[in-house]
Amino acid sequence: MRDDLAGMIGRLEAARGRRILVIGDLILDRYIWGSVDRISPEAPVPVLELTHETYTLGGAANVAHNLAILGARVDLVGLVGADQDRDRLVGLCRDAGIETAGVLEDARRPTTTKTRVIGHNQQIVRIDREQRTSLGPDQVAAASRYLEAVFPSLDAVVVSDYSKGTVTEALLDELRRLCRARPVPVVVDPKSTQFAMYRDFSVMTPNQIEAGTGAGFKIRDELTLVEAGYKLRASLNLEAVLITRGANGMSLFEKGKDVVHIPTVARNVYDVTGAGDTVTSVMALALAADLSFVESSHLANCAAGVVVGKFGTATVTLDELGALAPTPGA
Repeated sequence: MRDDLAGMIGRLEAARGRRILVIGDLILDRYIWGSVDRISPEAPVPVLELTHETYTLGGAANVAHNLAILGARVDLVGLVGADQDRDRLVGLCRDAGIETAGVLEDARRPTTTKTRVIGHNQQIVRIDREQRTSLGPDQVAAASRYLEAVFPSLDAVVVSDYSKGTVTEALLDELRRLCRARPVPVVVDPKSTQFAMYRDFSVMTPNQIEAGTGAGFKIRDELTLVEAGYKLRASLNLEAVLITRGANGMSLFEKGKDVVHIPTVARNVYDVTGAGDTVTSVMALALAADLSFVESSHLANCAAGVVVGKFGTATVTLDELGALAPTPGA
């Protein structure tokens, strides 16, 4: 399959301009960078001498950013607060060419922000500012109206659930209703323990721990991995399940087919932050480009191998994917 990588990337490149909607929890990732050369006399903690701060898109916003980098036309549905971090997040989305008309604002909650303090490229601590209250009926109605308005022109949908309250049964019921009338690929990255609400979609991309949670037992070996993959696919009426397994690569469970194990291509692993977002985004764009589940999974695996070699929340480009393709005649 890796010998066909160049051809698959070519088809992915030809999918530029495909319209993909991302529904999920929007997160602003803040990085505080500095150096640590001493321990505080006040307590046994390091003293960070701050050099600079950076902001990147996280959660569902990172999925949208990955898709935009790959050339997709991206719409975003999610929830933010009425604060300075909202301005930063929406501004970063607009800078990336992501449509934010579907982003809802709620002054009663903060924009979800994860602050990572970094000293000498080592994460010292992470500080989360968030509220996990689910969307209210009025917010679900507003999101559903936007979903219905854009749905006729969509080529794929991503559901990126970080358990911050955006992804609800009611909102997914509306998505299922629209998909029954006009089927499009729906890729779900799960986080909730309520796996039943992810039913009847195209493909789900849990990591191994999440897959075990959904299946109801711990995955200990290949036997329990295979049992969990097929159980999730059948019980949720999905077309496929792609379980990401870190250093062990990925495993694809497709309806009516044998499991396909895909070895990792990562050479260096510096940071796994956002790797799942990259898998989800590449999977969605590949399916929108009419690639098979196996082909889409191989591309997603290659993309994950690229981003884990970068520090912080990262994206992947078509050129970076192309660099993994075997050289003709080599």
